[in-house]
Amino acid sequence: MRLFLLPLLLLATATARAEPASAKTLLPLFELAGIHLLCEQSAPLLQRGQGDAEQKRLAQLFAGEAFCLDLAERVGSRFDVTQAEQAHERLDSPLAQRFTAAERAVGEQPDGLAEYRERLQAQPPRGARHDLVKRLDAAARTTELASLLRYEVGKTQALLALRARGESLSEAELQAQTQKQAEAIRQSSGQAVETFMFYAYRQMPSDQLAEYAALYEHPSVSQLLTVSLEVLPQLFAERREQLRKTASQP
Repeated sequence: MRLFLLPLLLLATATARAEPASAKTLLPLFELAGIHLLCEQSAPLLQRGQGDAEQKRLAQLFAGEAFCLDLAERVGSRFDVTQAEQAHERLDSPLAQRFTAAERAVGEQPDGLAEYRERLQAQPPRGARHDLVKRLDAAARTTELASLLRYEVGKTQALLALRARGESLSEAELQAQTQKQAEAIRQSSGQAVETFMFYAYRQMPSDQLAEYAALYEHPSVSQLLTVSLEVLPQLFAERREQLRKTASQP
């Protein structure tokens, strides 16, 4: 009887671990990982230069909380409760909190960042410290997230410009017409992210920087970022399709 029960118990345990993470569980993780910022910034970026009616429409389509909720519900289907617990343990750790505080402090010293950027242009960093920053950027997918937001916003703005002239492009056509911009966006985003990291973490010891990179390299955190990056373009594409459907409306 015990031998018969063992596989059943193991199956029950595996099933429990595979329970999808709820949106309520994932939303705090989005905050900790910086994903929520993409949701919040989408509408304001798109509304620039638009008329009142268009701004209102964009505010409804790209409302930050609803956008993130939609993202969380879809990510949850590919991210389980155990992964969420592991990711939260790392993203809300004392180490992560110290780095987050350093990042927020940059916003209070914008002039310092501008001066630091000029210094880096004159004397580009090299060596182990540079390798650590590149490793962290790759692990945290910071350049990828920043590039994705800029690219998807740019595609949507292109559609809005066409729409204002009574024209339109399918999603495939829009992708083909804007694809060349993607690499340029990635390069400029990468440079900006690198400068930001060097400045924000300039007082952080290298061993802590390595530990912070390892935090993002953990499978749970990596999976959270990977799935989010795959789902975000789908959300933008669906909202662009709604814009196409309302093209004839005032």
